[in-house]
Amino acid sequence: MSQSQFKFANSDAEVPGKGVLPAEFTIKTPASTDIWAKPPSTISFSAPILYKSVPLKSFKRIRVAVTGLWEKKYDQGGVVLVLNTAGGGQKWVKCGIELTHGKPHLSVVAKDNWADWSLLPVPSGSGSATLELVREEDNSLWIYLVEGLQKSPIREVTWIFEQENVEDFWVGIYAARPSTEGGELSVKFSHLIIDQE
Repeated sequence: MSQSQFKFANSDAEVPGKGVLPAEFTIKTPASTDIWAKPPSTISFSAPILYKSVPLKSFKRIRVAVTGLWEKKYDQGGVVLVLNTAGGGQKWVKCGIELTHGKPHLSVVAKDNWADWSLLPVPSGSGSATLELVREEDNSLWIYLVEGLQKSPIREVTWIFEQENVEDFWVGIYAARPSTEGGELSVKFSHLIIDQE
């Protein structure tokens, strides 16, 4: 994974590391950033995303550890998969940690036409988690929480790898602070693995 393969969207920051992403690095985001889509007309795609483009059919797995000082409502960071379609549209799945209802939660959002949202408490109660997204043999995307040697399934998303007219598929990580207050949020990532066929 050379540095040149990774790019930033929605950020003019330099890609971390010199040639290879370091074992730990940080993505910073200003306030008023999000990845979200809610009827009838709310569409936001402004969060900094560090990604690389891969062929949709070659994706196997991404795993990363995420941690942050989550302070403002909806502070979040984690993994994002973006399908940029031939007509200029975007479908995506994001999962990570998000601060809501007063504490950090494991959050998964899948956006086909519009976004849905599911939440689980972070089992450790902390602001850190390791997440893994895997294309399984039945061509579904499964999202897992990784705790040591144990992998706990969080969610299945069935449609990603059945999409047609995908011009560019981004595999990446992101940080967002939807709040208009609080200044900059820093999210730390470590031990990023992206596997392709």
